[in-house]
Amino acid sequence: MKAAERAPGSTGALSLMTPSSWRGRLLLLWIHIFICCLSLVYVAQFYGYTGAVAFAQAQLPTAALVVLLLAAVAVLFARARFSFGYFVGFYLYTLIVGYAWLRVFSKFPYDRALSLASAIASIVAFLVPVLFITGPIKQYVVLSDDAAKRLPLVILMIAAATVAAGTFHNFRLAGIDAIYDFRNALEFPAPLRYSIGITSNALLPFAFASFVMSGERLKAAIALLLLLAFYPITLTKLTFFAPFWLLFLAVVARGFEPRAAILLSLLLPISAGLLLIIPYKLGAVPYELFIKYFSAVNFRMIAFPSIALDVYNDFFSTHQVTHFCQILVIKTFLGCAYGDPLSVLMSKNYELGNLNASLFATEGIASVGPLAAPLAAAACGLVISLGSRASAGLPPRFVILSGGLLSQVLLNVPLATTLLSNGALIIFILWYVTPRPAFTAQSDRAKAPAPAR
Repeated sequence: MKAAERAPGSTGALSLMTPSSWRGRLLLLWIHIFICCLSLVYVAQFYGYTGAVAFAQAQLPTAALVVLLLAAVAVLFARARFSFGYFVGFYLYTLIVGYAWLRVFSKFPYDRALSLASAIASIVAFLVPVLFITGPIKQYVVLSDDAAKRLPLVILMIAAATVAAGTFHNFRLAGIDAIYDFRNALEFPAPLRYSIGITSNALLPFAFASFVMSGERLKAAIALLLLLAFYPITLTKLTFFAPFWLLFLAVVARGFEPRAAILLSLLLPISAGLLLIIPYKLGAVPYELFIKYFSAVNFRMIAFPSIALDVYNDFFSTHQVTHFCQILVIKTFLGCAYGDPLSVLMSKNYELGNLNASLFATEGIASVGPLAAPLAAAACGLVISLGSRASAGLPPRFVILSGGLLSQVLLNVPLATTLLSNGALIIFILWYVTPRPAFTAQSDRAKAPAPAR
C-alpha cells in the first residue's frame, strides 16, 4: 500500500523535469548551452583554417565561467510564456552564447572584456521586452472569416507571380557549393527585390501555417514548392533549406509544448551534427556527406552569426561607428562615412565573404558602439514585442510556423532590413488582422475525426 502511495509522488517529481515544466525547460536550456559550446569546439577543428574561429584547451576554464554567466539568463526562458518574442529571443540568445564562448579564443585584439559585458547587457535588455511585453493589442481592423480563408490562396497567387517575374531576371540550377560563383552578379529591380524577400520570408510561411492549421495538406505542399522555386532565382541557402525547415518545425511543434518545441528546434539539429562526427570518425560516413550537414547547420546556421558579432566588434573598435547611416533613409538625408553596405565593408577587411549580421552587430556595435549597444538592443526588443502583441491569441503552432523563417533571418540580418525587406512588418500586420475565433474554429475542424459512414 505504501509503495502504491509513493507512485503518484514519484510520477509528479518526474513530471517536474519534463519540457512542459519550468524546471524541465531550464534543464533543456542548460543542455542546449553545453551542446552549442561543444559544437563550437568541433567548428574550430573543422573550420580553424578560416582564421575566424579557434579553440585552445588551456582557455577552457575561462570560457566555461563566461558561459555560466549566460546560463543564469536562461531562467528568463524557463519562466516566460510562449510568444513570438520567445521564439526570436531564444535564437538570438543562442547567438550571444556562441559569441561569449568564441570571444575567449578570438584572435582579434579589441577590448573583449568590454564587448562581453556589452553583449550580456544587450541580450538581457533585448529579452526583457520580448519575453514580458506580450499582451494583446486591441484589434480595430479584423478580416472577415471569408477574407481570412481566401488570404492564403491570394498569397499563393502572389508568390507564383513573383517567381515568374524572378525567372526573367535569373534562373540557374546551381548546386549549393556553386552559388557564390553567380550570386554577386544578381540584380533585380527594387520592387521585385522587395517582393521576393517579403513573399519568401513572410507571406509563404504565413500561407503554409494557415494550410497546416486547417488540414489542407495539398495546398501546404504547394506553398513549400513555391518557396523552393525561389532558390534558382535568388541562389541563397535560406530559400533552398526553407521548405525543409518549415516541415521540421511543423513536426516539432506538433509533438511538443510550444516553448519546448522552440528549444528543440535548435538543439536537435545541432546535436545531429555532433552525432554525425562519430560515424565519420569511424569511417562509416564519408567526409563529403558529413561536412555538408555540419557546414549547413553547426557552422553556417549556428556559429557564423556569433562569428559575425566577433568581427564587427573588432572592426568598429578601430573605426568610426555609423550612427545608423547604413539604413538607406538616414544615409540619404544625413550622409554616411561608409559608401559600401556593412556586409561589403566586412568582406573587404576580412576574408569571410559578404558578412551580414544580426541586430546586435548592426543596430548595436556598428551603429552606436559597445557602451550604448544595450540601449539599441532594448529598442529592438520593443519592436519585436509588437510582433508578440500582434500575434497574441493565435495558436502557438501557427505563430511558430508563420514566423519560422523570420527567426532564422534575424540571426544574420539587421532588424531594420528584416522589417522592411524581409516582411516582418507585413507579417505583424497579418497577425494583427487575423480573426481569432474563426481561426480557432478552423483549427478545431481540422482536428475533428471524419464522420462515420
